[in-house]
Amino acid sequence: MTDTNGATPGRHGHDAGLDLTWAVAAPALLVFLWSTGFVAAKWGLPHAEPFTFVTIRFALAALLLAVIAVIVRAPWPTTWTEIGHTAVVGVLLHGIYLTGVFYSISRGAPAWITSLLTAVHPPLTALLAGPYLNERVTGRQWLGLALGVTGVFLVVWRGGSLLAAPPESLVACAIGLLALSGGALYQKRHATTTDLRTGLAIQLTAACLLTAPLAFAFETRVIDWNPAFVGALAWLTVVLSTVMFGLLFVLIRRGAAAKVASLFFLVPPVVALEAYALFGEQVSLQQAAGMAMAMAGVALVTRQRA
Repeated sequence: MTDTNGATPGRHGHDAGLDLTWAVAAPALLVFLWSTGFVAAKWGLPHAEPFTFVTIRFALAALLLAVIAVIVRAPWPTTWTEIGHTAVVGVLLHGIYLTGVFYSISRGAPAWITSLLTAVHPPLTALLAGPYLNERVTGRQWLGLALGVTGVFLVVWRGGSLLAAPPESLVACAIGLLALSGGALYQKRHATTTDLRTGLAIQLTAACLLTAPLAFAFETRVIDWNPAFVGALAWLTVVLSTVMFGLLFVLIRRGAAAKVASLFFLVPPVVALEAYALFGEQVSLQQAAGMAMAMAGVALVTRQRA
């Protein structure tokens, strides 16, 4: 039985339900997975130096994705231009951003400072998306970005101790922040047609080629292979470097860069909740208010016009 337009009754409702599930579940999963990276880094870094840690992570994840791509016969890029664009995304998003975060934490920056600086990613991306991608950011979205920034500060601020972090760790965070925003915008403009499985394999290989020389030049490469390090490495490699970044790129392809970037406002609040659950750290009234403001900011940025 069909309606007057020839469509099967209930079909549009089914598709709308799937779209709604995707719109809610995918961003929520991305925020959760991204937040766990700070916890995994905290567990793993005492047992390996940062360049060594990320090099092993990139190499294992690249190998895993290459094997998967071969098994499922995923298409590989056919031109050097496409390979080059994909490699640039890998160097920025994996090689520089993640290495900057790991180096910052290893040099003594608390995870909340790292998450604070990373959360500057949304307004920076929105600012750059206009001239680079010709994306229009509305006044309502700028208001949402402002609320998000304010909420993040309320969540992670600890009595004005931001500048107490070692200067080199702040520099590493700042470089990582620029690479994160730049990589997201570059991927949106130049690398949206490459298969996600083969694309990630190439990205991680490029990142590994960047960090491996740093590990050999500046570190001892001594690793304490204890359960904490192995568990952190497995989570970062199998789940975050593959599933999480694949989900990030899917969301970037389906939506505007500024809207996707606004999800990062929710990472510090989720980190605060995880710290409470895992380490018994209390969530203050100030932090709860910050979480509410961050979520309101994301809602303003991502809400579609009626």
